Amino acid sequence: MDQVTLLPYDRIYKNFIDEKYLHGYDEYYFRNQQVKKPANGWRHLRSDEVERLVKNSNSATNWDDIWVTDEFDTNMIRNNRFFGMIRIGRVKCEILQYHDLRVPVGITDSSIISCDIGDNVAIHDVHYMANYIIGDNVILFNIHELSVTDHSKFGNGIVKEGEPEDVRVWLEVMNEAGGRQIMPFDGMITADAYLWAKYQDDKLLQKRLGEITQNGVDSRRGYYGTIGESSVIKNSWILKDVKIGTACYIKGASKLKNVTINSSMEEPSQIGEGVILVNGIVGYGCHIFYSVVAVRFVIGDNCNLKYGARVIYSIMGDNSTISCCEVLNNLIFPSHEQHHNNSFLIASCVMGQSNMAAGATVGSNHNSRATDGEINAKRGFWPGLCSSVKHSSTFASFTLLSKADYKHELNIKLPFSLVNDNEHTNELEVMPAFWWMYNMYAIARNSSKYKNRDKRKRKIQNIEFETFAPDTMEETIRGRKLLEEWTGKAYLLSKGEFDPTMDSKALRKVGKNILDNEPEIAKKLEVFGEGMECSKRKVRILKHYEAYHAYGDMILYYAMKNAIRYLKEHPEKSSQDMIKMVSGSRKREWINLGGQLVCGEDLDQLKEDIRTGALNSWDAIHQRYDSLWEQYPMEKLFHAYQSLVFLHKDEMEEISAEKWQECLDKVCEIQQFICDQVYLSRKKDYENPYRNATFRNDEEKEAVIGTPEGASFVKQIRKETEEFINLVREIKKR
Repeated sequence: MDQVTLLPYDRIYKNFIDEKYLHGYDEYYFRNQQVKKPANGWRHLRSDEVERLVKNSNSATNWDDIWVTDEFDTNMIRNNRFFGMIRIGRVKCEILQYHDLRVPVGITDSSIISCDIGDNVAIHDVHYMANYIIGDNVILFNIHELSVTDHSKFGNGIVKEGEPEDVRVWLEVMNEAGGRQIMPFDGMITADAYLWAKYQDDKLLQKRLGEITQNGVDSRRGYYGTIGESSVIKNSWILKDVKIGTACYIKGASKLKNVTINSSMEEPSQIGEGVILVNGIVGYGCHIFYSVVAVRFVIGDNCNLKYGARVIYSIMGDNSTISCCEVLNNLIFPSHEQHHNNSFLIASCVMGQSNMAAGATVGSNHNSRATDGEINAKRGFWPGLCSSVKHSSTFASFTLLSKADYKHELNIKLPFSLVNDNEHTNELEVMPAFWWMYNMYAIARNSSKYKNRDKRKRKIQNIEFETFAPDTMEETIRGRKLLEEWTGKAYLLSKGEFDPTMDSKALRKVGKNILDNEPEIAKKLEVFGEGMECSKRKVRILKHYEAYHAYGDMILYYAMKNAIRYLKEHPEKSSQDMIKMVSGSRKREWINLGGQLVCGEDLDQLKEDIRTGALNSWDAIHQRYDSLWEQYPMEKLFHAYQSLVFLHKDEMEEISAEKWQECLDKVCEIQQFICDQVYLSRKKDYENPYRNATFRNDEEKEAVIGTPEGASFVKQIRKETEEFINLVREIKKR
């Protein structure tokens, strides 16, 4: 263990940087670059000021090292010990107030070593403060230790000059074994993390990303810690190697070490009681309260951590909330909710708009002898109450898991599905398009819900909030093909005509004919999925006929809604003008890059430009993300129209004028169906006799939960439906 050593007295403030790392500069070189100089500069203390300071029980290693401004009231400086060069801004007999806390400007009962202090700062009962630059109008009250080392990295995964490689902080995301480790850095978003963690086989890409990160932060020693203006830190224990932004509020923190806390006037961050943060980055507008422990982490903007949550080796996307649970080795995309006391999320990549129910255990392999694995869940993942899922499993977008202990690895390929482990029949049951058929309220509200919760002022991570987008629709197209194939096989088996040598294309042709033209036959078939569970038992597909046609309606709705949006924004264009513009082949590979959807060829080009050095900084990479985001609406329009062509490809290669009119009529029917189902979904809850049993009468029920007609989203969807149908009528006249 390290030993306590005896040093000369002046070492408390001298030799902050080891002489061998100075390279001809003095130890204040970076400090002087970081500090904001007063308009009229600093000055030495006058002899009468020194006399009054001594009388007020202050001491200094050398009073000539104390610098002040022209406005300096010695009465506000009492009972302090100053070591080394201290520069103090404006001090007058005034009060700073934050909430109910009122403290005088000035410095009392504190020990301060080599610090710069801004204007109108209140420092009281700070037992040890070393090597910090304090902004204007800051309150520091009752802090045990506030210090910085010469090799401070403030949560960035870099090494400073002279440090061994083994001190570098890595985040081992998505896999407990560490095979997807990445270096955190201030400004990292989930797109960066996924790009780095996913493509581990691309060694040159990995090398370049490591170099970009290391070179993105100055590796020279001697940077001071900073606390931004109008920040408040009170009743806290240890803050070491912490960089704190503007307007940050920290109260009762236990330990903050090697951390950057981003904060601004527009997006202030807050850290509360009993919090421990070690080796990480906190985004803008975050709230972290009540005994949270986070170690080796990156937390995105507008996030909440609270009520004893444990977040370790994990990245948490923007607009997410985690509380009361354990989260280890994860990469979590934006808009994730996990707020129950007894849920676990282990070694997973969860791609956002997700919700972990109470008792859910996802990814823990403690119920298995299997080696470390991974969970990959696409957008909208929702494991139900007390569900348990083991490594390694994958889930299509908007998969809902019913309460069960899933004993086998899963590969759920059908989006918008309900998955159930039927112990009575010993089958896994999958109902595709469950959300569309039975919970339209939730799926229709999904997009607006997450948009409304996005309180970010600076939107660095681009996010696709729409439920129906290129990623989910490609899954839906593949889901239709699988239903055709499995239905074709089921039909041939029922007739005793199945030939094991038949390929999937032939089976799909049979299945499509049955699903499109023989509804009575299709509905009677027992259809089983393949390759969705690592076991020998059957995977029963429920409501396969209804789901197949629901998938078709979803694709048409997605296609037409995007086309209608374009025509609304370009009233000078006719429908046929648009059709000519977007005709072509469909891009089938779409990657969810941290919340932003990118087609495969664009991602390949991005990686190539990083490998070659054309993109040689994270700022340049982020600019590429933004460039792709700017062109995404048109890319999405192209994909939407070409998805419509897919639905009718057996009839025609392009959508004729007559077929286009039919599609316009059909999308109005679907929009009205969505509106009606939203209301009916809500109405079911109001009419449930068991829910009503808790109320004395209808008047009490209405006073507590209102009426389905009065629900805000029901009103919203009815208004949107009316406007949509009127818009379609106008477009039909063009």
